[in-house]
Amino acid sequence: MGFGLVVRFVARDAAAAQAFDELAGEALEGIRSEEPGTLVYVNHAVPEEPHVRVFYELYADREAFEAHERQPHVRRFLAERGQYLESFEVTFLDEIAGKGSSGDPAAR
Repeated sequence: MGFGLVVRFVARDAAAAQAFDELAGEALEGIRSEEPGTLVYVNHAVPEEPHVRVFYELYADREAFEAHERQPHVRRFLAERGQYLESFEVTFLDEIAGKGSSGDPAAR
């Protein structure tokens, strides 16, 4: 079954939000090319809150998430993100069912 998380980041200001997006974009390049177990990794803007970013991440399983966390591009993102942030909150998710999810027989 899939394993996911949602992370809400609050940047210090508009310049920090832009720099954070650039840092996240650099990490995403590695995620796209080097992480087959990372099924979804999306950085969302919140229209009413311009300094807020919400990441939605879905992995094939917990092991794929742990492999993701060990990647150099992710370790760099984790090490550098704090300089741009006021706060962040992580919510881990265990999949039950859904359309297009790893638990959906039609998605296999």
